[in-house]
Amino acid sequence: MAVTGTAAHGPLAGVRVVELAGIGPGPFAAMLLADLGADVVRVDRPGGSGLAINPEYDVTNRNKRSVVIDLKAEDGPARLLDLVERADILVEGYRPGVAERLGVGPAACHARNSALVYGRMTGWGQEGPLAQRAGHDIAYIALTGTLGMIGKPDEPPVAPANLLGDYAGGSLYLVVGVLAALHHARATGAGQVVDAAIVDGTAHLSAMIHGMLAAGGWQDRRGANLLDGGCPYYGTYETADGQYMAVGALEPQFYAEFVDLLGIEDQAQARKDLSRWGELRETVAARFRTRTRDEWTAVFEGSDACVAPVLSLREAPAHPHLAARGTFTDHGGITQPAPAPRFSVTHTSVRSGPAQPGADTADVARDWDVPDLLKGSPE
Repeated sequence: MAVTGTAAHGPLAGVRVVELAGIGPGPFAAMLLADLGADVVRVDRPGGSGLAINPEYDVTNRNKRSVVIDLKAEDGPARLLDLVERADILVEGYRPGVAERLGVGPAACHARNSALVYGRMTGWGQEGPLAQRAGHDIAYIALTGTLGMIGKPDEPPVAPANLLGDYAGGSLYLVVGVLAALHHARATGAGQVVDAAIVDGTAHLSAMIHGMLAAGGWQDRRGANLLDGGCPYYGTYETADGQYMAVGALEPQFYAEFVDLLGIEDQAQARKDLSRWGELRETVAARFRTRTRDEWTAVFEGSDACVAPVLSLREAPAHPHLAARGTFTDHGGITQPAPAPRFSVTHTSVRSGPAQPGADTADVARDWDVPDLLKGSPE
């Protein structure tokens, strides 16, 4: 398949993706596919998605192109199916049954393109008692047990923004799923439906913890374990200026360097003595409060103590390591994370800013050879 549109490079160059506009994990998954070089056409609805963000700043729509199709209009489904016929992957995030009622469900799409990978992104999944219920990230991760793991034992669980559910348990699993299904489709000619549910993906992320729980190495409560803040040498500590340092000195050799640089060598033996963890935490906290974040950063610079400053979103891009790697990039006046991961041959980049609704209709109609796409176009 010829490379067209914005898919100039990247390992997915030549792959065509139709994204039915939504919010949250679906658009992020489609952005990741676009970052990797796929030609992603976002099908926006008239009037927009209702998301309270200016489309010019919605970086989850970068590296994509946009057309507007009213799927409730008489000719709407037919115009979408013309795109589907030429696509490799479709991504949608409606409640179960909505795409079918609109006439663009898996059966209708596979009738036009039997090799299509039909990716479905939902919170609860396509079936089950809660499948038809509304929800958001925080509710999905609450039921999986993962939200209950996060936070201090004497305080309410802490919501990790919408990173754990929407994007880690949702978007990333959808991308893995559709790419695996695409591999199968190209080998066999048979497309299929990928049911990516945030509850499934988030639960899957906790696989190691469940193993530790079964082995007796993890307590089923917050702030009592090695990786959840219960351990005094794996957590965050306030500094003299009200900032924070993150400590992850788990291994013996890293812990030894940590207590040495912190100036509490006399606490070295407290590492394995659970009865002394409370005392050790208080000692560590008191030491960190004696200097500023920048001062402690200088102390641990170049060491293997596994200590790092806790940076804000605006501070992170300027960190020397991230700046050297180009972890963040500026495009169109917006500082944003650069595409990840990296490839030695098929390099990726931010090639275009957020797609504006309907702005690319003529180009997509030409590149995908779908002239009827221009019928009723707002352009």
